[in-house]
Amino acid sequence: MPGVASDTAINGGALIPFSDDTDHSLPVYPLNHGLTAPISRLAISWSHGNSLRVSIFAAEPSRSSDSQSCGGKVLEVKLGGGDPEITDAYLRRIAYGSVSPFALLQSRRSEVSALLKAPSPYQLDWWEHVLEYSKEITSLLGGPKLSPCAIIEDPNEIVKKGEEPTCLKAAWELMEIFYADKQSQAWLPERLVEWLAGYDSLFTSTQETIHGKLVNFQKDLVNIQVIEDDPRYWEAMSSALSVGWLDIVVKMLRLHGSYQLDQLSNRELENGLVEAVAVLISKMPRLRPESPAGNLGECFKSKPDFTKAWERWRSQITKLDCSPFWIQCDNHQTREGLRNMLQIMLGKTENLSKATCYWLELYISHFLYIRPFTMGMESMYNLAQKCIQLKPPSSTHRLTGLMIGIIGENTEVVLAECSREFGPWMVAHAIELLTAGSEHAEILLHDENYNLGGISIVELHRLVYAQVLSSHALTWQIAPIYLTACMKQGMGLLENLLYRQPVQHNDLLLKNIEICRLYELDNISSNIMKVAGVYHWKHGHKGAGVFWLQQAQDATRLNRIAQQLFDSVGKSISDESFKQWEGVIELLGSESKPAGGLEFLHKYRDFKKSLQQVSGGKSSDAARQATVSLIMLMKNPSTPQRFWLPLLYDSLKLLNWKDGPLLNVCETNLLLNKVEELSLAKLRPDFIEPNVPGEAIRSIRLALATNLGRAILEE
Repeated sequence: MPGVASDTAINGGALIPFSDDTDHSLPVYPLNHGLTAPISRLAISWSHGNSLRVSIFAAEPSRSSDSQSCGGKVLEVKLGGGDPEITDAYLRRIAYGSVSPFALLQSRRSEVSALLKAPSPYQLDWWEHVLEYSKEITSLLGGPKLSPCAIIEDPNEIVKKGEEPTCLKAAWELMEIFYADKQSQAWLPERLVEWLAGYDSLFTSTQETIHGKLVNFQKDLVNIQVIEDDPRYWEAMSSALSVGWLDIVVKMLRLHGSYQLDQLSNRELENGLVEAVAVLISKMPRLRPESPAGNLGECFKSKPDFTKAWERWRSQITKLDCSPFWIQCDNHQTREGLRNMLQIMLGKTENLSKATCYWLELYISHFLYIRPFTMGMESMYNLAQKCIQLKPPSSTHRLTGLMIGIIGENTEVVLAECSREFGPWMVAHAIELLTAGSEHAEILLHDENYNLGGISIVELHRLVYAQVLSSHALTWQIAPIYLTACMKQGMGLLENLLYRQPVQHNDLLLKNIEICRLYELDNISSNIMKVAGVYHWKHGHKGAGVFWLQQAQDATRLNRIAQQLFDSVGKSISDESFKQWEGVIELLGSESKPAGGLEFLHKYRDFKKSLQQVSGGKSSDAARQATVSLIMLMKNPSTPQRFWLPLLYDSLKLLNWKDGPLLNVCETNLLLNKVEELSLAKLRPDFIEPNVPGEAIRSIRLALATNLGRAILEE
């Protein structure tokens, strides 16, 4: 790399140098590893979310070196820096809180589309659903609460403290104003005045603002002896008036020294002029249905009524401006300050430009005093360009590009700004606002795009956001909501997400299976349970392995497990070996679920219990029950052949029952046939010799022959 600078991306090292010629907009992430030994190697891999895991390996110290510092360090680097105003924990809260409104809106979209028999729901008042969705999202984006106000209001408090504003919420509300809230299109400038009042402080980071000017003046207010003689007093009031903050202006006018009781009689004329301006400001006509509580101004719903009130109000201002009382006012600062405010209300461009600090404040002042009858998007973009030329920004704020894109009605720019400045969450959710009532945006964002692999822009951004959620252990559970809203590639990625989840943690496994159930992914659920069963079995959790394989109805693997169990038990099923796998048998339960070869263990458990009752001196009923269990075991094809002889040998007491034969002729012949099959099976090379005494076969044959004779005599 030419012109390598001494600065590097690693403190004190030279592994990743960068050139002075490189574009300064490229981000550089310093790694404070703290290693004193030279660095020999880096390993970089993806971590959770939008983060990289960087492993730094120090070089081996030489034998002659006294340095004991070796080894390495693992650091996590968050790309893009995230949102500096919002913590990761709060972003996760927003992510979880926005799931319900998003899912509800998608459900309503499906219902409306079904009613219209068409894919587009915008023929009806769809924007009302989108506005409700937007309000719910807005409630999630509130910044941290500031300290509560005092019980007794401070008369010198000009700027009231409330919720700490954030750029994320400001951007969302801005899009809601222009795209979702169709009712307020007639009084759009008034909505912008409200928006600026709440978020002007955010622009203080890049340029001087009216909010910053008011805050600074409020800090110095306690040290000012005669407030009306301070030029900053009139400058702050004029600035607040230029953007329509009427309540602040009137409150500051009431701080004028002429209102003090000891000076009222001597400054009656001056006080009258101040009060006249305050009354005019408080009576300013506003083209809007109603004003928020505490805000001054007279509201008018219809444009004709507003026009009449505006003309009447402007004539009163002109009349006051031409009044001879100004000549009689002795206080120069008061006279000039009040007349400057009148010129602002009369819409003088020079006064407005001087009172505002940057282009957005000047832009809104034009709507208030020069173009008060503006409705909708009438020439808003051209006016914005003019204001930017008059007051070019010293540096670009992250909200500026979004504002220009919205005013210019450029959907692509709005999407790009949302993605660049606010990340995947913003784009995935704000798209719903962009398409509210706009057929052009609907076609642009929802039509399939060949360059995107046949998916739409909407689906692309949902997939990107779902990938971000999937990469974090605390948010992957909500990714399916967004994946299922992607018709083309969502289900495939959802399958990959579910298969990637570890199965060793029971809670996580149950959550995974529940997600499969919610979206009717029975095949995936079965496969996940099979993987869980095999994992637990291989790691020694025999009971858990059998349970999950049973839930998956995997008869093939259960048969294999049965063979492994039989091999581990040995060649006999004595009382000692039975205890080794009795717990697994108990886990099988009595439900009629597929258990493969393990069904033999379940039935043998019942047989063993009956034999224990017989050995304990119980009645003949226990012996008959044990005989029934024996016949069921010998008839069942799941009973391994190598256990036939041990079963019959354990049942000698039943075959020689002194009170009478417990087996009838057919049952006795069945057992004799099994003995003959064993005799023939010994000739096969794979025959497994049972672990029973050598005389066991003769004892069994004799007992069966005796039982057969007794059964024939009884019949």
